[in-house]
Amino acid sequence: MSLYKTILVPVDFSPFSDEAMERAIELAREFGAKLHVAHAFSLPLPLMAPYEVAVPTELFDQARESASEQLRKEAEKASAAGVDVTPHLLEVPAATAIVELAERIEADLIVMGTRGRTGLKHVLLGSVAERTLRLSPCSVLAVKGEAD
Repeated sequence: MSLYKTILVPVDFSPFSDEAMERAIELAREFGAKLHVAHAFSLPLPLMAPYEVAVPTELFDQARESASEQLRKEAEKASAAGVDVTPHLLEVPAATAIVELAERIEADLIVMGTRGRTGLKHVLLGSVAERTLRLSPCSVLAVKGEAD
């Protein structure tokens, strides 16, 4: 019986998520697990009355297409390493997207990168990894990057 059957790795296409992706591929190979690679795509656009501006749908389409292409490349890394992989492009804020997907696919483990922010940057910017850890239905392996 394998300890991990389903591993989720959220990616934001940064060096921090690259490290997490490498670790997730290693674990998936070691345990014979299925790997799900996900990118949470959202463009928060504040609207200011009375100047509520309509954003051209082409902007969203181009951003979505770019994210989809980068996600495809991430999935190809796992596939090239012999891992069964499924990509997911999610259009909701990251921590929510990660937790909801982990529940839906019944993930045994989430492997994610963290920037290692401290102090004021952490307070102001928060941490997707921290929120995911608090809300996750399964274990979370945080692959720590260097603090910025």
